[in-house]
Amino acid sequence: MSLAWQCKNKSFMETINKKVYYHDTDCGGIVYYANYLKFFEEGRTEYMNMRGVDLRSWAQQGFLFVVKKVEMEFKSPARYADDLTVETIVSASRSASMTFHQEVKRNGTLLVSADTVLVCIDGSFHPTAMPEELSSRLK
Repeated sequence: MSLAWQCKNKSFMETINKKVYYHDTDCGGIVYYANYLKFFEEGRTEYMNMRGVDLRSWAQQGFLFVVKKVEMEFKSPARYADDLTVETIVSASRSASMTFHQEVKRNGTLLVSADTVLVCIDGSFHPTAMPEELSSRLK
């Protein structure tokens, strides 16, 4: 499912550019599958940064985010020296969790998509509702 289809208002989507370096690839010059998790993490971090969410500040206040679930679908490989884009939106939000839908593309062609569920936890690692100020910035 394309982000353009899912997100009618593109202002809710963030896009980052990513260059594939040698250390991102396996011995065949193909991006190693686990490195997409890093690409997606960077996309989610920038999504939050662009909305004024300072994760370090929220952590100091006792609100942390952990990955509960990741579901990835691989369509086509990225290779050494490719220029990629990582598109990120919040596709669902609840009081203590949110789901990010992300896509990695090369020249507009979808390579990998992922849905990642993040849970807000307190300092004791128990799920906790996000403060309204935080959740309203991410929706």
